[in-house]
Amino acid sequence: MTFSRRHFLMGASALTLTACGGGATTYQSRADTGGLPADLRPTPNAGYDAWVRGFRSRAASRGISQATLTEAFRGTGFLPGCVRRDRNQTEFKRSLEDYLSIAASDERVSKGRAAFARHRGTLQTLEGQYGVDAEIICAIWGLESYFGERRGDVPVISATSTLAFDGRRGAFFEKQLIAALKIVQNGDIPASRMTGSWAGAMGHTQFIPTSYQAFAVDFTGDGRRDIWSEDPTDSLASTAAYLKRNGWSRGTKWGGEVGSGAPQGRTIQPQAGGPRFSVTRNFNAIKRYNNSDAYAIGVGHLADRIGGGGRLRGSFPPDANGLTKDDRITLQQRLTAKGFDTGGSDGVIGPNSEKAISAYQANQGLPVTGKPSLSLLSQLR
Repeated sequence: MTFSRRHFLMGASALTLTACGGGATTYQSRADTGGLPADLRPTPNAGYDAWVRGFRSRAASRGISQATLTEAFRGTGFLPGCVRRDRNQTEFKRSLEDYLSIAASDERVSKGRAAFARHRGTLQTLEGQYGVDAEIICAIWGLESYFGERRGDVPVISATSTLAFDGRRGAFFEKQLIAALKIVQNGDIPASRMTGSWAGAMGHTQFIPTSYQAFAVDFTGDGRRDIWSEDPTDSLASTAAYLKRNGWSRGTKWGGEVGSGAPQGRTIQPQAGGPRFSVTRNFNAIKRYNNSDAYAIGVGHLADRIGGGGRLRGSFPPDANGLTKDDRITLQQRLTAKGFDTGGSDGVIGPNSEKAISAYQANQGLPVTGKPSLSLLSQLR
């Protein structure tokens, strides 16, 4: 079974949930100045400009002041990269084994344990107040923004207006744009500082504007629900509030791998031949954050690892090419050793590995497929 990324939620997550060796998501190269990729910078578009002029009257009828509209749309524009990413994400699929290899990689676990140690007091206070396990809050932070390192730097007004104009999910994104304008009008953040993913998800734990309006909290007490600050406190508290209001049950684990002390619950096996998991109602609460079994298992397993737990005990079957994860790791390692760099060796075959395979095949006079195989592994050995 494979999993598609849901809706917009993999916006900034696409920045964080990438494979070392595979590079599950690729981006246009950034300018020497370190700015956004070229396709995420405003591009002249007469249709978009006309749409914005029409939108202004609709926004005014929904309580958005002219002053807010003037401030919010200053310097904004059509971002073709948002449309491109929105159209492409539905094609993005990955096995549960690959997903977990990235979601709970050794590097992410290590960073998660360090982040938990730094913010232990805050996380445990939130657990006490909201009843949501501190490790779960931390794990969502890790999957959504790599513990705050990759929150997204795309202007939210430009992103949501571009996608509203594009029309594939126009009503949804116009609703997000209105909500973003209300956040600006409320004084939570200036429009110039409201940045996030290409799809408008914002902050350490990637709230879309409507979720921000409904669930964000000012836990620090400074008068603003500041999910954009370097201090993650309001973001972490907002995530705890979100889960609590979406059915999280205090004192109940999310679930776990069957046979490893998991709590009693319904059993699922998301990937045929792979590990089985016993999951509780709190698994469903996590899915309200992102409606994917893979995501919820990723959060739960990463939380367990952050808390000191070990790797999954069960194994996954060989992939469609007949390769196990160990085979894929070996293939990546041997390609890199021969000068065809895969960018790492995590066992996830993505664009970087495919390019390395293609280069090796061309060098050896083989048919260039870019695909791993048992015969290629045998030759590399």
